[in-house]
Amino acid sequence: MTDLPHLDPALIERFASIVGDKYALRDQADIVPYLTEQRGLWHGSTALVLRPGSVDEVSRIMRLASETGTPVVPQSGNTGLVGGQVPDKSGREIVLSLSRLNRIREVDVLSNTITAEAGVILQTLQEAADAADRLFPLSLAAQGSCQIGGNLSSNAGGTGVLAYGNARELCLGVEVVLPTGEVFDDLRKLKKDNTGYDLKNLFVGAEGTLGVITAAVLKLFPKPKGREVAFVGLNSPEAALALFGLASDRAGAALTAFELIGSRPYDFTLLHAHGVTRPLAEDWPWYVLMQISSGRSAEDARALIEDILSFGFEQEMVGDAVMASSIAQADAFWNFREMLPEAQKAEGASIKHDISVPVASIPRFIEEAAGAVASVSPGARVVCFGHMGDGNLHYNISRPVDGADVAFLDLYHPMNKAVHDVVRSLNGSISAEHGIGQLKRDELIATAPPMAIDLMRRVKAAFDPAGIMNPGKVI
Repeated sequence: MTDLPHLDPALIERFASIVGDKYALRDQADIVPYLTEQRGLWHGSTALVLRPGSVDEVSRIMRLASETGTPVVPQSGNTGLVGGQVPDKSGREIVLSLSRLNRIREVDVLSNTITAEAGVILQTLQEAADAADRLFPLSLAAQGSCQIGGNLSSNAGGTGVLAYGNARELCLGVEVVLPTGEVFDDLRKLKKDNTGYDLKNLFVGAEGTLGVITAAVLKLFPKPKGREVAFVGLNSPEAALALFGLASDRAGAALTAFELIGSRPYDFTLLHAHGVTRPLAEDWPWYVLMQISSGRSAEDARALIEDILSFGFEQEMVGDAVMASSIAQADAFWNFREMLPEAQKAEGASIKHDISVPVASIPRFIEEAAGAVASVSPGARVVCFGHMGDGNLHYNISRPVDGADVAFLDLYHPMNKAVHDVVRSLNGSISAEHGIGQLKRDELIATAPPMAIDLMRRVKAAFDPAGIMNPGKVI
């Protein structure tokens, strides 16, 4: 980068004085990691990255930003996939990194809560819960680097939504710095509270467009006494749906994961991922990774999963299955699942979709979306996997084997439209867990009910009348 972004040097000094020179990044070599999201679709520009170490510093930053009309882009672990955490190319926006707000303020075992600051890495929070003999169930492939503030701002989902809900459902209270610098302290542990509007849920999932989440009270759960994991081979999505119905009936809340995997992502992972082993001896058109967690005992979990698989074989839902014989093998099954997105990269350019439809509509979606993909790019390869238990599929499309990356990526918008038209016909969502950011903003505005967009804009104007909070994202 030859020219520095345009931001008044005197204003830069005023912002830098709040956090100190050490935590005000101005050298472009230091700033670069904050300017690009991991898929490389969005690249921004800024003259300043601020790394405050306290809520008071965040408040002072936002107060100055409000006074001077300076746009602010909050950023946590920079693991988002829709460009919501990346500044634009104008150079006028500053990046506000929450990574130094990384304290776990309290673990309350009796209340089953943990209070953590926005910069706490998800895996660190999971480990703190585990040390207290509790479970924090939010689990993502990026959990070693993503941070709680970003998880909440994007209303992250992951593999535990089926049993425990997404980030919104795991959050009891928040601390938020508003665009004006005012601090909204709602760090309460109450599971029941009907005193007016549920304000915290305006900030959870808002992608930093209404304020800066600086801390949260999150739910903990008793650790399961037994966990059983099985890798299953099946002939069709219909068979997977039938197995899901069976598992739900037999296990109830003990069914804590039900992941659907197509043959193509399965094969890509065997071909390109390091350190994985083939879960099943034979190949199948579809696979399911299923987990049962019992609050009673390991024996209870084992009995439940054996009962489900036995009946599944009898009813010809299941073609083959293997139950993990150890914790290490169970972890290996989950590692295989988490490697699916990474393994696809070796196959060239891809167009990704993060969609949800009613669970009962998943087989129909898969069938109709395949036709939609072929109509846009004959020979494109569908890479379908995801959280079947909650209706969320990562419906990714790899370029044709002999295709060119650039030419395929030129089809991004027509491919999105074709797939999302199928989603909308089934009353689904074009963003199940990744958010809107920049990637889906225009499509959201063009296709959502006008009243919904109008209400969101009214909320945005009420909280951020100066329009400085993460502008150009969501709406």
